[in-house]
Amino acid sequence: MPDRLSNTKIAAQQVELAVGRIDSLSTLPCVGAKLFSRLLQGQLSPSSIIDIIESDPSLAAAAFCLVGRRGMIRPGGRFSLNQALVKLSINEVRDIALSVKIMPAFETGDNVAGHSIQLRKGLMLHSLAVACCAKEIAQISSPQIDPELAYFAGLLHDIGKLALQDAMPKSFVRIVEEAESAQQSSCLIEQEYLGCDHAIIGKHLAQRWRFPNQIALAIWLHHSEVVAISEQIPEAKIAAVIQLADSMSRQLNIGSAGSFDTPILPEPIAECLGIETDQLQEIRRSLPAELGRRSTVLGLDIPDNVMEYCRSAHAAAARFAREQAESSDENLRLQSASSHLDFAADFLLSVNQSAAVVDIAENFATRWQKFYQTGMVCSYLAPSNGIETLEAVVVENLGQCNIVTLDVPANTPAVPKEIANNFAILNARDHIDWLFEQLDTEFDRNRTKLLPLLSNGRAVGAIAFELNYPGDAKLFEQRFRTSASIAAIVLDMATGRQNQQNYAERFARLISKPAPAVLSPDVEAPEEKKPAEDSLNALAEMAAGAAHELNNPLAVISGRAQLLAEAQSDKETKEILKQIYENAREASGIIEDLMSFAEPRHPRAAPTDVKKMLDEAMQLTSRKTNIESLDVNIDVADDVESVFIDSAQIVSAIANVISNAVESYGDKSGPIEITADADESGELVELAIKDQGCGMNTETLKKATQPFFSAKPAGRKRGMGLAYAARFIQINKGLLDITSEPGGGTTVTIYLPVE
Repeated sequence: MPDRLSNTKIAAQQVELAVGRIDSLSTLPCVGAKLFSRLLQGQLSPSSIIDIIESDPSLAAAAFCLVGRRGMIRPGGRFSLNQALVKLSINEVRDIALSVKIMPAFETGDNVAGHSIQLRKGLMLHSLAVACCAKEIAQISSPQIDPELAYFAGLLHDIGKLALQDAMPKSFVRIVEEAESAQQSSCLIEQEYLGCDHAIIGKHLAQRWRFPNQIALAIWLHHSEVVAISEQIPEAKIAAVIQLADSMSRQLNIGSAGSFDTPILPEPIAECLGIETDQLQEIRRSLPAELGRRSTVLGLDIPDNVMEYCRSAHAAAARFAREQAESSDENLRLQSASSHLDFAADFLLSVNQSAAVVDIAENFATRWQKFYQTGMVCSYLAPSNGIETLEAVVVENLGQCNIVTLDVPANTPAVPKEIANNFAILNARDHIDWLFEQLDTEFDRNRTKLLPLLSNGRAVGAIAFELNYPGDAKLFEQRFRTSASIAAIVLDMATGRQNQQNYAERFARLISKPAPAVLSPDVEAPEEKKPAEDSLNALAEMAAGAAHELNNPLAVISGRAQLLAEAQSDKETKEILKQIYENAREASGIIEDLMSFAEPRHPRAAPTDVKKMLDEAMQLTSRKTNIESLDVNIDVADDVESVFIDSAQIVSAIANVISNAVESYGDKSGPIEITADADESGELVELAIKDQGCGMNTETLKKATQPFFSAKPAGRKRGMGLAYAARFIQINKGLLDITSEPGGGTTVTIYLPVE
């Protein structure tokens, strides 16, 4: 007896060591064929192989191991393996599929391999049947058990047997044969020969692989006295569910459990779980359909599964080898791309948003020479508006920079037509001799290349550089294209900003010319044109020209800056591009104001009731100022009925005037009086809008109706209120008069035609 006990302990230790070396369980060749077939189909996603993973004990065990390591299993909570797998990346799910070993499929002299395949197929059918039964039982048990956990507890309840078969296939075959010969439970034979049984082995694996606690409990206890145990330990009821499902599956002779004793009677267990006999019969009737579906998913019905597996494995190996090669090529390309992105980041971070265009061009040319290890470099921007001169930056071999002015010959494009709209690398000697002839430095024309600086499909300039090794032109073509495009966009934005500044300065000079800001009906003007109207029309014409010229470049700047920001990972560079984008959008807002001021809609004049017009102006003012109840007193004379104007435009003009009156009180509020009387001629209606606010001095009063003028400090909104008002009143054949004193309030008088 002592020798037998000693031998049993030694056997148990050997089994523990053998099973402990198992990282995953093997599966059948037919399952491998199904997996590889799915992996070869189009776009792979976790959902495309989840049904196989959920139907195979070995794959399900590997999946639980991964999600357990990721901490995706909450103790005591409901769990869905499907949802957990969907949260993983496709590469992680594919690794689960590829990490599971395939059982040896070819027969040996003693036929062990062939016998093992049949045993494994029987075990898998049995496990599937137990899983499907357990899910149905859990749904109707009292209290109800999580059907998802019950299903996987049933699928994995015999993983100890699967592990024994993988670790010691010959011994496992003999254990099954002896159990069949003696018509006994495999647990008894396992205990006799191994010193432990598959339930204990399965529990150890479940704990090592981080299965949910309830599944580990079911694996361990499903051969125990579960009725008595579950009365003391409620969590053990899931083991009762598995034992009942196991008994029903064995009674139906589905697959082979490797045990040949008489199955436990299901009725006492069903009574413990609060399940009626007719409910068990319904589960027995529905089981074949679900089991058939799961078997088809695993390919258990494939006749020659070994050959199918070999074919699928060969095709999958070929594809994965091809993808690996493509991935390696892509990695090399990305490594190359990352280096040139260093150039882009370095250049963008060095750009000062207020720098002059020529300074940015110099910065770019210097960095180009240093990064690409070229000889001399010349970068220039294409002239516009028929100008035949341009500024160019020349970087000599020692990095010394010179800015030169060059003449472009008549009828010769500064940027050759071959690259005016398309990227290409040209031999400079064939296209820009006119440039070389005007430079003091001598380029090696045989080594000098020329390529465009393209922004929005248009060459804004070009760069010529000495290439030390001719073969580099083809090798670096994509790098050159990207770096040149980034520089072109930045230079184009800087040019747009510079044009904007020039227009703003011209606009400021124009509006600063002496022109009466106060228009009065008593002043006789020359017949050809009133001075105020002449000045206002000149302002409008200038505004329209500036708006049209700036609108398209700003749209390009805004769009390209946004695209570059989205593609950039460096936070500092991203922030710079974001500032460029936001400032371009702000400039576009100014353009919109200019366009609205310069080219308003032609008035659609019609008789308009004065009282209704003033009521609408008050409503609009409330929305503008966010003040529901305005302190305004309106007095319309009895003989004033209507005016002949475009109602929408004049309502907007009056609302702007009232809004200014409200703002004249600062943070406080004060009264505003509006009166409407007919003038002496009877041809005009005189509207007077009076406030007792801060008032204006003489200098401010002169500029009050100028676009963008405001006496408010920096950070204010654009000052277009009175400018719009004066513009709308003017095109409706009206007149505007403003009188004001500092601290004495302001009166704005508007004269509108009666017909």
